[in-house]
Amino acid sequence: MKAILCKTWGLPDTLVVEELPDVVPAAGQVAIRVEAAGVNFPDVLIIQNKYQFKPELPFTPGSELAGVITAVGEGVTNLKVGDKVLAFVSQGAFAQQIAVPAQAVMPMPPGLDFDTAAAVTLTYGTSHHAVVDRAQLKAGETMLVLGAAGGVGLAAIEIGKALGARVIAAASTDEKLAVCREHGADATINYTTQDLREAIKAETGGKGPDVIYDPVGGVYAEPAFRSIGWRGRYLVVGFANGEIPKLPLNLALLKGASLVGVFWGEFARREPKVNAAAMRELMEWMAQGKIKPHISGRYALADTPKALNDMAARKVTGKVVIQPQK
Repeated sequence: MKAILCKTWGLPDTLVVEELPDVVPAAGQVAIRVEAAGVNFPDVLIIQNKYQFKPELPFTPGSELAGVITAVGEGVTNLKVGDKVLAFVSQGAFAQQIAVPAQAVMPMPPGLDFDTAAAVTLTYGTSHHAVVDRAQLKAGETMLVLGAAGGVGLAAIEIGKALGARVIAAASTDEKLAVCREHGADATINYTTQDLREAIKAETGGKGPDVIYDPVGGVYAEPAFRSIGWRGRYLVVGFANGEIPKLPLNLALLKGASLVGVFWGEFARREPKVNAAAMRELMEWMAQGKIKPHISGRYALADTPKALNDMAARKVTGKVVIQPQK
């Protein structure tokens, strides 16, 4: 089988495609033929050794996938050959085959295609943990989403609307904001052409948002936090901008506001039952049509470096997926 290998830390163009032995599941594992693998911003960081999770070289990147079970290891009774499944793993998804622990696998909901299934776990898991668990967003509240046209941003918009909140989407181009409106955003802000603080003030009647969802960091963090409402919750989701902002803590004091960290991977590891319940709710919302991943690009396995370069250059709206069998 073919797989992408990271043999040295570096940019996406250093990745190579190699032929590896077919996988054989160990006890408690299943082997999966990977039909689609989701691409996420952490994938860009991991191959450069710039992420919290630091695998040993060489390794195959990629953390979320969908496919068909081809073999079942000893002791696995709840899954069988032929089952269509999705999974979240620490590494290995950018390959034609993978062996994963059975507890990391979830049956695909009926009617779901592989590309969509591979685009759910990390982005929607992260945003559900952030918006529902950490921020406890309520119906009638207002949430501002920065970097709103990315995978986690669009997921946050949809989840906010599913909860009955008003959602303001902020992004860097009008084209991206059009996608945000298609996914339910009530109002939009182009922070390239508009003054962010003035636009937030106008869209909230001067009150400020109850929740700010920030997967970007960088220069927009401080003006956004200065605009937060009383008892607001500022979700620190990530730093796609590449710059970790330094916020004056007196701002939290003046607004009675909270800075709330969001690390979904660690949450899923430490609180698996709570995470499983969240994933079940997401699948229910998907069946009801309340959420639907926006897939803007599909790449063959050999084009994985291009997919990661597009992600790094912030050319991606929503999600892109790798199709390893192509």
